[in-house]
Amino acid sequence: MVFPIISMSKKDRIITEDLAYLKMARVCAKKEYSPFDISRKLSRMGFDYDTAERIIVRLKNENFLNEERYTRSYVNDKLRFNGWGVKKIEMSLRQKQLPQEVIDKILDHYSGSELNQSLKPLLEKKWKRIKGDSEYEKKGKLIRYAVSRGFKMSDILECMKNMNLRITDDE
Repeated sequence: MVFPIISMSKKDRIITEDLAYLKMARVCAKKEYSPFDISRKLSRMGFDYDTAERIIVRLKNENFLNEERYTRSYVNDKLRFNGWGVKKIEMSLRQKQLPQEVIDKILDHYSGSELNQSLKPLLEKKWKRIKGDSEYEKKGKLIRYAVSRGFKMSDILECMKNMNLRITDDE
């Protein structure tokens, strides 16, 4: 007798709340996630908001999810590897729906020099590649680039001043 092979897609599987908790615990044990990321994963698995919240609370209670730990890791990675400024990091953390108190608490641990550590090398590298008809135009492009990377205007101008790149109208 030959038995037919029944193929079930992932969407056809029924996952219980306990099974989803175990799956999310395994995911969180490998990498830091925000509660927002986990709720999106659970939503894609077909769980309603209340069930997802119960799972997230269990993950927090078991310390698989920790907003401060996630925020600290996220800020460190974006500063070191992506060369982002504080404004871009903060905006990205807000999109992950993390509490402002947690964001402020973690960012307060960093000094201004740590937050702007990547600004000067970033500007120097970009300055070599910028094309423009005048110095003024090139400096404007450099400023727009640095602002898009999340750095504060005052920090950008200070760094450009230290690089002997001043913005004036008489150029």
